[in-house]
Amino acid sequence: QVQLVESGGGLVQPGGSLRLSCAASGRLFSITSMGWYRQAPGKQRELVAATTSGGSTNYADSVKGRSTISRDNAKNTVDLQMNSLKPEDTAVYYCNAWRWSATGRRDYWGQGTQVIVSS
Repeated sequence: QVQLVESGGGLVQPGGSLRLSCAASGRLFSITSMGWYRQAPGKQRELVAATTSGGSTNYADSVKGRSTISRDNAKNTVDLQMNSLKPEDTAVYYCNAWRWSATGRRDYWGQGTQVIVSS
């Protein structure tokens, strides 16, 4: 099993910055990718950014150029730095890790942290 614990959410003004952190523990040796998803009220959960064990990164178009994902394999953490925040970035942000299993992709999720962008 893999446990993910997020921190760093909160209320921020438009144009501001926020850093989300995720601490992972458990069976991490088989994890293929770690990243961040978000879910706004009434919308589906969507990928924000992800990074593989090999170091490649992937960003949603909506955050590209404003966000940076970083992974520290020694500390088993993955952080998301978000700048120039917009009201549409308001959502619950979830840390995600996944691996391949005998039955397919196996996802692990944190409990979520709320981000509110408002003046």
